Amino acid sequence: MTNSLMLGGVYLLMAMMLVLGSLMARREPFARALTMALAWIAIFAGGFVLFTFRDDLGYVAQRLRAEATGQPVVQGREIRIPMAIDGHFWVDGRLNGKEVKFLIDSGATMTTVGRDTAARVGMPVSPTRNQIVRTGNGFIRVATGTAHTLQVGSIERNNIPMHVADGDDLNVLGMNFLSSLQRWGVEGRWLILVP
Repeated sequence: MTNSLMLGGVYLLMAMMLVLGSLMARREPFARALTMALAWIAIFAGGFVLFTFRDDLGYVAQRLRAEATGQPVVQGREIRIPMAIDGHFWVDGRLNGKEVKFLIDSGATMTTVGRDTAARVGMPVSPTRNQIVRTGNGFIRVATGTAHTLQVGSIERNNIPMHVADGDDLNVLGMNFLSSLQRWGVEGRWLILVP
């Protein structure tokens, strides 16, 4: 028997003795005594669950904050990004020092920003749209550019090549950023980034 199992058994035995002792001393009708016994058992069971998961309560608080704000959680070197209600992972990053919201897409080879975003952050862009790329919505022509800095949380990369697309101003964080990390992956409803 492990120590935690023995401790749990002792805790439950003490709780049952306390409930039974208090009920025997009161000499209440059986239905009322049974109701009180079930209430006490529920209270002690709740206490036991809280005691058992006491180390995980910090994680629950972080998850609640991340769900409410949509902001990533930083744990040591890891950045944990919660899945949004639409089933995607979104993150607020900084492109050349300016805030930009990115959709993280492991299916995108290159990080891509809209032309309006590129202009807003002062990113140099080639004058011609000389590359054709395949997206989930078909083929599009893109220009190329280079971001001086791209930052997500504490992770910063310099001189990142990018595609610049006309039309929708959807900014996509692609594999050229993700592959620069030591590790990344999905765990449950979290995207984990490790620099």
